[in-house]
Amino acid sequence: MRIGIDVGGTFTDLVVAQDDGTIEQFKTHSTPKDPSVGVLQGLAEVAGAHGLTLDQLLNEVKLIVHGTTVATNTLVERKGANVGLITTEGFRDLLEMREGLKEDRYNLRMASVEPLIPRYLRLGVPERIKYDGSVHTPLDVGALNCSLQELKREGVESLAVCFLFSFMNPAHELQAEAEVRKVFPDAFVSLSHEVLPQIKEFDRISTTALNAYVGPELGRYLGNFQRRIGEHGDESKVLIIQSNGGAAPIEDSIKFAVRSILSGPAGGAKGAAKAAASVGERNVIALDMGGTSTDISIIEGGKPHVANEKFEAGWKIAVPMIDIHTLGAGGGSIARVDLGGILRVGPESAGAEPGPACYGLGGENPTVTDAALVLGLLDPSSFLGGRVSLDVNLSREAVKAKVAEPLGLSVTEAADGILRVVSNLIAEGIRLASVRKGLDPREFSMMAFGGAAGMLASRVAGEVGIQTVLVHPAAPVLSAFGILNSDVQYDFSQSYPMGLEVLDLNEVRVRLKAMEKQGRDRLIENGMSSENIRVELNGDMRYLDQIYEVTVPIPELDMEDPLLKEQWADNFHRRFEELYSYRQSNQEIRLVTLRATISAPLPEISDTKGTHRPSTDFNSSHPVTRQVYMGVWENVSIFHSNEFLEGSKVQGPAIVESEFTTVVLGRGDVAIKSPGGMLRIELGRVQSMEYQGTISLGSDPVTLSVVENRLESIAIEMMDVMLRTSMSQILNSSRDFSTAILDGQCRLIAQGEGIPVHVSALPIAGEAVLKTFGDDIHPGDMFALNDPYNGGSHLPDITVIKPVFLNDNLLFMTVNRAHHSDVGGASHGGYNPSASEIYHEGLRIPPLRIHDKGQPRDDLLAMLS
Repeated sequence: MRIGIDVGGTFTDLVVAQDDGTIEQFKTHSTPKDPSVGVLQGLAEVAGAHGLTLDQLLNEVKLIVHGTTVATNTLVERKGANVGLITTEGFRDLLEMREGLKEDRYNLRMASVEPLIPRYLRLGVPERIKYDGSVHTPLDVGALNCSLQELKREGVESLAVCFLFSFMNPAHELQAEAEVRKVFPDAFVSLSHEVLPQIKEFDRISTTALNAYVGPELGRYLGNFQRRIGEHGDESKVLIIQSNGGAAPIEDSIKFAVRSILSGPAGGAKGAAKAAASVGERNVIALDMGGTSTDISIIEGGKPHVANEKFEAGWKIAVPMIDIHTLGAGGGSIARVDLGGILRVGPESAGAEPGPACYGLGGENPTVTDAALVLGLLDPSSFLGGRVSLDVNLSREAVKAKVAEPLGLSVTEAADGILRVVSNLIAEGIRLASVRKGLDPREFSMMAFGGAAGMLASRVAGEVGIQTVLVHPAAPVLSAFGILNSDVQYDFSQSYPMGLEVLDLNEVRVRLKAMEKQGRDRLIENGMSSENIRVELNGDMRYLDQIYEVTVPIPELDMEDPLLKEQWADNFHRRFEELYSYRQSNQEIRLVTLRATISAPLPEISDTKGTHRPSTDFNSSHPVTRQVYMGVWENVSIFHSNEFLEGSKVQGPAIVESEFTTVVLGRGDVAIKSPGGMLRIELGRVQSMEYQGTISLGSDPVTLSVVENRLESIAIEMMDVMLRTSMSQILNSSRDFSTAILDGQCRLIAQGEGIPVHVSALPIAGEAVLKTFGDDIHPGDMFALNDPYNGGSHLPDITVIKPVFLNDNLLFMTVNRAHHSDVGGASHGGYNPSASEIYHEGLRIPPLRIHDKGQPRDDLLAMLS
């Protein structure tokens, strides 16, 4: 017997895997003050279900894999340790300066993110390691000890040590640690060269500070949990899930506590990958929809995509983690009408209290759950396994007052509009998450899980163009299922910045072998078989002058050096082109960081045990029905998931209910019960991602909201590609550029989060192109200008405009404006205090055609460059 545990804000989910392949699901209430209490209550419930005492259960259990939100909650709620920071003299304010960017450029009253460590606890000491690892200034031990005594007087319980270029030479950090231990023998200590031995100083200091901030609280929780388990059984049976989707022993999880932040959604992605693989699906989009948010992850080739950095609660975490795209759209998301008369859903949530209006706990705002209840998609008497009774009249009143009446719609139309908008938000999230990875979501299946996903999965998949939806029998607790199916995994990284052509491959081999040995040793120490250990080697690479890397596989290290470099370069060019649709074969390639993932699988757990029975077709004559709105009100067949045995099939419209989730089948959808209990839904109708019809300002507010979401996601994607591919620090660091979409009449209809002064002038630039070229604008054309008298700002800001046609009709203009460091003015950058005329700033560019029907005008481009 093995048990996977996922602690959430409201419920703690447990999945029990028996040796015969049977999977059991349990839910118990979480206990936020001490989550270990709720976990033990859940384990006691499992024991009771098997007629055992807790001691007997824990003696029978072979393994417990535990996912916890303690680290995440500690950060979000700002309840972490009192941390002191020791850093290189002159760099203590880096934690507050961050990356020099304002998170919301349009919020003039936005306060800066409050530092995790206040300035009086951030102390610099004289020392300096150079970029090549050599010592420039020895560590001043006397100054260090003075700083440590000051921190001791302030009651510091945790310390972070982050010296410049310590990833190239950790000697000073190790020397500092020895002194720290003398003054703080019991303190939690984080060293940056251990937490994140990588280039990019803010990434390293932020991640190290986070580790020191959440580590003590996570340590207290896991120590308490370990002690409680030890009172009843063997505490060594416990592993903790990490944000990379792998598991690690308790002591490693405490030392590198930052790797537990955002570990909950990682379990869901791992569960989706495992569940999909059981029915032969290796490319799936995982859709985890709960009460507050929706988590989207991509599984390609059986593996979830991994990101190497992410912001959480305003702080950068630069460790490998499963790439989760989170949307503020869940069952509790609130629907409202904005001042422009457009229907909005989320990101505000009703939460558990007061919750949706139908809970009867005082909530007055309509939510996605209320809309589903109004439309008959949910059974008010069986919500959450019958633990909660829902009041449909309260839902109708809320939808009527807050959405239907302001928009002049019926209650039914308003409720259906809420589901259309939230489905579109999720569909756009899927498009953005997949397209920015160079992937077409239509080539994937969807794995829907979490309490609310089954209700909207068919609708969302159809909108994206996905043909197949999978719903696992453990869908409501799939994160716990994934936690139980994780590998024991260690991720290592080390920056080694060097041009590929001059790279010392022998040094690369030495560094990678050292990381591999470290991972193998830890796995073997934890009882993993050496024969089952897997090694994955990657390199973070980029073109010269870019600052965002692309992670690519490293070829076999035993190749001859010239062939290895050639294949490595090919891997990078190919992956870059997959992401951004072009490559620069003549550009220098830079290696930035080496990565090694060393893992070993836990003993295989069979999927849910299936029950065999001859194929059965259910149809509309099924005796259990209720009135449901699916375009029209009609009697729809209602099934319980237990009615579906292997080979059972039903055609939509229909609803399949289980204790903790509801699955809605659209008209023409066909659901089949696969071996192992998977519900496989083949959609009867999917939409194309191409243009489908006519949209006008006279369209209904729901349609306008859907179109607006789609256009905004395109503008954001434009900005993301610009950011990650540009070779100017003005653009990729300072982000002095903007992207937007204009309609055919040059009205601004969507924009990325660019520079406000840019965005307001872009429609005028579009009008200047129309005025200059009139009807002489064709598909494939592209225009450039910087003239302030034609919608430009100052001359260094060059605007590029590409018209978009449909059936020879000008429909949109996509626009990009970016600052250039020098456009030929009297002073570099164009800022010339002695300027007396515009030409002193540089070259003044009127609207010019730089691409003619798809062909670049090389002579003109050469002149401009």
